[in-house]
Amino acid sequence: MAGDNILVIDAGTTSTRAMLFGLDGTCHGVAQRELSQQYPRAGWVEHDADEIWRLSLRCAQRMAVKAGGWERIATIGITNQRETIVFWSKRTLKPLAPAIVWQDRRTADFCARLKEQGEEPALQAKTGLLLDPYFSASKIAWALEHWPQLRESGDDLAVGTVESWLIYKLTKSGRHITDATNASRTALMDIHTGRWDEGLCDLFGVPLKALPEIVDCAGDFSGTRQLGGPIRISGMAGDQQAAAIGQGCFAPGETKATYGTGAFVLTHTGTQAPVSQNRLLTTVAWQIGGERRYALEGSVFVAGSLFQWLRDSLGLIAHSAESEELARSVEGNEGVYLVPALSGLGAPHWRPDARAAISGLSFSATRAHVVRAALEAQAHQTHDLMTAFAGDGAAWECLRIDGGMAANDWLAQDLADILGLEVERPAFIETTALGAAMLAGVGAGLFGSLEEAAAMRGAVASFAPAMEEKARAQRLAGWRGAVAGVLDSGLARASQNPTNSTA
Repeated sequence: MAGDNILVIDAGTTSTRAMLFGLDGTCHGVAQRELSQQYPRAGWVEHDADEIWRLSLRCAQRMAVKAGGWERIATIGITNQRETIVFWSKRTLKPLAPAIVWQDRRTADFCARLKEQGEEPALQAKTGLLLDPYFSASKIAWALEHWPQLRESGDDLAVGTVESWLIYKLTKSGRHITDATNASRTALMDIHTGRWDEGLCDLFGVPLKALPEIVDCAGDFSGTRQLGGPIRISGMAGDQQAAAIGQGCFAPGETKATYGTGAFVLTHTGTQAPVSQNRLLTTVAWQIGGERRYALEGSVFVAGSLFQWLRDSLGLIAHSAESEELARSVEGNEGVYLVPALSGLGAPHWRPDARAAISGLSFSATRAHVVRAALEAQAHQTHDLMTAFAGDGAAWECLRIDGGMAANDWLAQDLADILGLEVERPAFIETTALGAAMLAGVGAGLFGSLEEAAAMRGAVASFAPAMEEKARAQRLAGWRGAVAGVLDSGLARASQNPTNSTA
């Protein structure tokens, strides 16, 4: 293979980008573009799928130039925001409707009704997931009911998550495929067999013929000529699974946390797919050669997006880096707590009706205290997850962190202090893209295994806990009280929009 670079397309929630990696893990370049999000109603979040494609392609083209031409690219890997669902025409390759984003809560009532009908235990046993608007299946059900153009398209309808959409476009309808990690987040795949489940498709009214073929995370997934010449696509994974691979979480018990738009913790469980008793998720960590590895996952819906909101909607910060400066400018939180339930609460609460709250305000509180409370909320939410993982027999010994927020030294130390654990951060924190590069390298035969590809990870820094137990207990007690106030609030229950339902 002539090329000596791996190109990764990382299609996230707030931006899409392309990154160019050498085989030693060195990042040679990044091209990034912000994605617009639409909020048609409270709790609704949509993307323009065509914009995702156009901007992703534009970023990839820039990196092909950076590499010195398509001939210098050995292979392409793709990673993506999970659960977001795209609807398009197989014939025209154009979107038929807006993409419904993973943060969208419009199907909360529908999921609640299915739960009341007793559907959740069987769904959890097959998929490892819970009945929640977060997952793709109820989004597809809503779209098929409310957007007639989808029903009327018949066999021309293609439905898929973002990596499926990008591959369809890159190969110009060469293949309609999805990898096992993304398929495992739809609530339509049986994670034990690796196939779409007909009973679940019937439950949500999803036509099997519209769904993609489920494939491995590494292999030959056809090629593209969109970058000037033929390049093979050989790696795919959802963003959180890609990050776990990029962090080298290959042994059972190894744990990573990614702090991006949301915060997501995965603990590798090997060949076992445990059923959580603490409302965590069981998911496919990766699939290679038809063999699956599994992980327990805790999903927090709002992390980095909280600071985007503080910046764009409230004007409390001018840029994300300012949050660390403000946190360091005050000695404590002054009793201020921020529960960031802007899209409901994820694990371990799973309360789509919950709404964000700032509590403990007084005249002595300043914007620095509010911003510090927002940063502290990341460690508090992670501690809630750590407790749930331990309850499922998956206690953490060390936490490997990554994502854009992980660059914040104050946050990294606060995590170590509140968790009472060593926190490890790689020098290169964009491990989602790195994991996709590792998969692509394995799929293209550049590495013999993921363990061999892990040499791309590079150096790490460690943060040791330094907080006194009394201070830790005080912080956590205040947090528990703030969360209880949100969960018990009549406002939280009344905030459900009766129009946000489906049949």
